[in-house]
Amino acid sequence: MSNQTFTMIKPDAVKNGYSGIILDRIIKAGFHISAMKLTRLTPEKAGEFYAIHKERPFYQELVSFMSSGPIIAAILIKENAVEEFRDLIGATDPSKASEGTIRKLYAGSVGENAIHGSDSDANAQFESNFFFTDQERF
Repeated sequence: MSNQTFTMIKPDAVKNGYSGIILDRIIKAGFHISAMKLTRLTPEKAGEFYAIHKERPFYQELVSFMSSGPIIAAILIKENAVEEFRDLIGATDPSKASEGTIRKLYAGSVGENAIHGSDSDANAQFESNFFFTDQERF
């Protein structure tokens, strides 16, 4: 169990003006932001980040969506971070997400579900390193 996880506020949530309220919910849930930046993924970088899904039928749509606009990438710190954050954001499908979760409140669909959260400690480490150098963390 690690105390670090990774998140991205996705292009749909940034475009719809939900970034501030989502970050506020994250902070109020007790997470410390160790690193954060507003950036935009190129299709190549989005493809690299989601390479694990390359053989899945939704891969090209995912890459296209994730490179369609700015995202906010962040490393979050809290005890039991991965599990706690997954509980905060809710199920991938917002129609199945628990009331009060970020995806229930701000996601429009399974494909445009407002926020990413690492699903394991190993992925949290990989995803954090994908976006941030050691010098960018505090």
